[in-house]
Amino acid sequence: MRIMKNEIDNVKVVITNFIWRFMERAGAQLVQFIVSIFLARILSPDDYGTVALIVVISNIFQVFVDSGLGNALIQKLDADDIDFSSVFYVNIIFCLILYAILFFSAPLVSMFYNKPELTALTRVLCLTIIIAGVRNIQQAYISRTLQFKKFFWATIIGTIISAVVGIFMAYSGFGAWALVAQRLSNLGISTAMLWIIVRWRPKFCFSFSRVKVLCQFGWKLMISSLINTIYSNLRQIIIGKFYSEKDLAYYNQGNQYPNVLAVTINVSIDGVIFPVMSRQQEDKERLRGMVRRSIKTATFILAPIMIGIAAAGSNIIHICLTDKWMPCLPYLRIFCISYIFYPIHTANLSAINAQGRSDIFLKLEIVKKVLGIMVIFISLHYGVLAIALGELAVSFLGQVINAWPNRKLLEYSYFDQILDILPNIILSLLMGSIVYFISDITTLPLLNLFIQIIVGILVYIILSFITRNETFIYFITYLQKTIKRENAL
Repeated sequence: MRIMKNEIDNVKVVITNFIWRFMERAGAQLVQFIVSIFLARILSPDDYGTVALIVVISNIFQVFVDSGLGNALIQKLDADDIDFSSVFYVNIIFCLILYAILFFSAPLVSMFYNKPELTALTRVLCLTIIIAGVRNIQQAYISRTLQFKKFFWATIIGTIISAVVGIFMAYSGFGAWALVAQRLSNLGISTAMLWIIVRWRPKFCFSFSRVKVLCQFGWKLMISSLINTIYSNLRQIIIGKFYSEKDLAYYNQGNQYPNVLAVTINVSIDGVIFPVMSRQQEDKERLRGMVRRSIKTATFILAPIMIGIAAAGSNIIHICLTDKWMPCLPYLRIFCISYIFYPIHTANLSAINAQGRSDIFLKLEIVKKVLGIMVIFISLHYGVLAIALGELAVSFLGQVINAWPNRKLLEYSYFDQILDILPNIILSLLMGSIVYFISDITTLPLLNLFIQIIVGILVYIILSFITRNETFIYFITYLQKTIKRENAL
């Protein structure tokens, strides 16, 4: 009875924190989505392309901010204030050094792209590195103690205020600076809010030996993350260097909307499930069950959304971005297909890290990135669309590679995982086919999109009910139990 009660409590904690984490991600992304519509209408693709060039540099340096120590703090079973404080001081010093390097090397970025205005933009945007260093440990503390409700409020407040800043500056004619100001104010305000509402503060203590132990786990994650980030941004660097800024803007804009939704769902699940997995790292059967439920649940939600966006893509772009952004439609559809299988990547890697096997994690990243770089240089000569298609091919191969270790670690093979999500994929494809064929049912794009959304939701729910989809039944059963429990109180 006690074991059953503990399992019920674990599920309740996971679901409650997932809801808050999802609300935080979804709320922030919803605001940013609305803001991006306004900004895309005001600003030109060239403005977006200019900022994208330096965001690449910022993203790469952001990897060093965490250094893998945040996840090491979450994974360590007995982490205390000495661990958190020691990592905090290391982070701050390291981030100041990183920013100094970027500040003085900003002219080199301008020379590489042959755009003198990038020097000032780089120096201002990369202030986010120092802010992220302050924020990082607070975020790790929230994840470890599962206080995602507080994270929700900090993120939402920062996102809303930064949205006002970005739109105001765009309307005032600041161009690319509006995008920089929005990013900087978003991170700065949300970080300040975290310090206000989270009680943890660094203590006047430091242990080099503790940092050393955490680094033994964290450095492999840092190298893995660095490889992944450089690889992920390599396409943008190549497109920005060898093609036009507009090509880069269309590529990024096509990725933006499916990426926002896929990352929102996966980060919400992974952000909650990783700390819980870490607590259950000794119980392989329970850990396998968590991975399985994570993959099924995320795919049940994500697959219909991605296929729905791909099917309704032309109406979405026409309404939200205007026809000047229509060249991004092929990229949007390619990325939608890629992100359908994102949960397999996320759940398998989280399970590997939860078991403390960052060595395997690093090896997987190296194999995938060597393969990916080969595909990038092959596709480079055939245009930006070929680069995107190459990314799709690597994504499919990557999910097989990520799932491979859990064939032995958890006795949960890639084939078993595909069988688990196949019903969700089939239902989503059936729904997407119907949505696609009603794209031009009227002469009004807004009405067409509204009809597509309503029909897509209804068709997916009805098909799930008729086929007795396992994840759908799980949701309904959990909802019924929750309602009964609330009524009983």
